Amino acid sequence: MSECLHVPALPRPEPEPRSDTCPECLAVGSHPVQLRKCLVCGHVGCCDSSPYQHATRHFEETGHPVMRSFEEGEEWHWCYVDQLIV
Repeated sequence: MSECLHVPALPRPEPEPRSDTCPECLAVGSHPVQLRKCLVCGHVGCCDSSPYQHATRHFEETGHPVMRSFEEGEEWHWCYVDQLIV
């Protein structure tokens, strides 16, 4: 995995998830596909395979750069700014 300048700036320990699913999907009656957790604030959003792409929207609205998969058994992280698995 590659390193980026955003990873060292992340809070430690990582924030607790704000929810167990994508609240924006629930609000509009959509079914989230593949959840992602923001490593800055703990927001949980759906991935870009979901109709509304709430995890990416969260990045666009907040500038929080790094998320990780919130799926059981998956440990990868993604930096939106650097477009890297970190």
